[in-house]
Amino acid sequence: MNRILKTLIYNNEISLALLDTTDMVNEAIRLHKLSPLSAAALGRTMTITTFMASTLKNASDKLSVTIKGDGVGGEIVVCGNADLKMRGYIENPNTYLPLKANGHLDVGGCVGKNGRITIVKSMGLKEPYSGTSNLVTGEIAEDFTAYYTFSEQQPTAISLGVKIGTDGKCVGAGGCVMQALPGATENSLFMAEDTILRMDNISTLIEEKSLEEIADYFFGELKFTETNPEYKCLCSKNYIESLLISMGKEELDQIIKEQGEISVNCQFCETDYKFNQNDVNKLFKK
Repeated sequence: MNRILKTLIYNNEISLALLDTTDMVNEAIRLHKLSPLSAAALGRTMTITTFMASTLKNASDKLSVTIKGDGVGGEIVVCGNADLKMRGYIENPNTYLPLKANGHLDVGGCVGKNGRITIVKSMGLKEPYSGTSNLVTGEIAEDFTAYYTFSEQQPTAISLGVKIGTDGKCVGAGGCVMQALPGATENSLFMAEDTILRMDNISTLIEEKSLEEIADYFFGELKFTETNPEYKCLCSKNYIESLLISMGKEELDQIIKEQGEISVNCQFCETDYKFNQNDVNKLFKK
């Protein structure tokens, strides 16, 4: 089960979120047939986006995260809503690079060090909020730390990890996010930064321990609120039909004349929706 545990630490000056997204990453691996490297890049992005979705205030709020770097993985897109229904894809799902000298997957090489993160939040306002930040290392955690610092002026410490087993399945994925609350002291900020540095093996910790055991080891016994995100695509045949209707019958008829049918693929769940001339005629008779 995917889990998010939240509480306050260090004299209630720092918010703490611990995430286990192992099942979510495995669902992405199953749907997109991801290589270990692509799974690590997408999985880290899904983890931090899940945290961001957990901060949305209203039931109708939603967000999307897009990473466009110059790495071999290409574009990464993850979307979610306040109900923590998450979905995502990576442009090149079968990327491969040699392991780094420390034996870890080269996520920075997959994502790239040159490019941008774009976050769009729809929160019921006339215009959605949009924030951007340059990539720093392509390792995701450092990149979103920079995003929070420069785009949201929110001091944040982040550790993210995805560990893939020899069978290609994820054995541990998740992260830790600590954010300073107004009035946080320098001592609390220092302790948060020091703890994040000691969590550089977060995926192995999640493989071996529960989130409560990890919290107890680093912070002592705490009380948490818990939520349970999931990988859930929100596409449907009705939604696809509404998009086709918006294109107009003349254009749809022309596509069928040239291609024999209309095929729409959902990038988030790899579902194919196919429509022939009879299907299109029925749509516009409705």
